[in-house]
Amino acid sequence: MFDDRSPIYLQIADGIKNDVLSGALKEDEQVMSTNQYAAFYRINPATAAKGFAQLVDEGVLYKKRGIGMFVSPDAREKLRAARRERFFTEVVDPMLAEAKRVGIGVDEIVRHVGGAR
Repeated sequence: MFDDRSPIYLQIADGIKNDVLSGALKEDEQVMSTNQYAAFYRINPATAAKGFAQLVDEGVLYKKRGIGMFVSPDAREKLRAARRERFFTEVVDPMLAEAKRVGIGVDEIVRHVGGAR
């Protein structure tokens, strides 16, 4: 599950975010505890806790004292909005800049993308 490209706690956070986006984790659904997560993936509990803390800070998870961590009611929409913004910034804007450099117009891009469906 984990690779060497980024810290494990970030990979934990990204995995949970992907589960929320895909619908595998629903709003107000309880997630594994940090200790369960650490035992399941055989990682340090502090590493799991750091990933979960990041998700709490970002508003993806919330804590119920004495019960555990849950998916925030608006987590999916927050994540979708952030991913859409990142998609345009990291994918579309550079693509359009390159298209302009090589003389490809937006109309041609739209026709090409429309034909790819």
